[in-house]
Amino acid sequence: MSMLGNLARNFLKQPGAENRHFLECVRGVVHIGANTGQEREIYDQLGLQVLWIEPIPAIFETLAANIKPFARQRALCALITDRNGAEYRFNIANNEGRSSSILDLKDHRDIWPEVDYVETITLKSTTLTALFEQAAIDPADYGALVMDTQGSELMVLEGCVPLLHAFEYIKTEVSDFEAYAGCCRLADIQAFMRKHGYREVARKKFAERPQGGSYYDVTYRKKALHRILRK
Repeated sequence: MSMLGNLARNFLKQPGAENRHFLECVRGVVHIGANTGQEREIYDQLGLQVLWIEPIPAIFETLAANIKPFARQRALCALITDRNGAEYRFNIANNEGRSSSILDLKDHRDIWPEVDYVETITLKSTTLTALFEQAAIDPADYGALVMDTQGSELMVLEGCVPLLHAFEYIKTEVSDFEAYAGCCRLADIQAFMRKHGYREVARKKFAERPQGGSYYDVTYRKKALHRILRK
């Protein structure tokens, strides 16, 4: 890879950078829960091919406009779960949609009491496997999967088991408490990853609940390919 730009270099040196160094080792990233594509410039400076997936139509329009200058980035508007054609009540949050989810808020409020839902829309879901087939996307173009779907990450994973062979790295945001009603938790993700041959290689706590429990960014790598990430 060519010399990193200052933006990418600084990003990889920030606290919690052990969760980001995998980006130097892959050709591309599938980022589910894109929001407005806040990482677009970082991904561009790292020379990555990027597929953004965002379910909220209004936010998707902003995302599409934001990534327009980046030729190696594309976006699809879709709600990814473990089911095809299922209807969900999708809750849109007041923090520019960042905490939006198919699940109701629960103990999330203990950390971010200012966050609430302001609108609910109905969306039909698809699995990542079906979306790739429909859009003629080659999973071999992407070596990493990044998820930020506010409690439904395990559903995303269960719907893309046939594609897991393509992802050397999987990075997810996850809590170890019930942030959203019925959400997956860290233990659930850990069990899935072990079952499918992945090993945790980095973890960064980024929020803590006063009553106990935390939010993490966790990165996994296929066991057969495991090595220590560069510091």
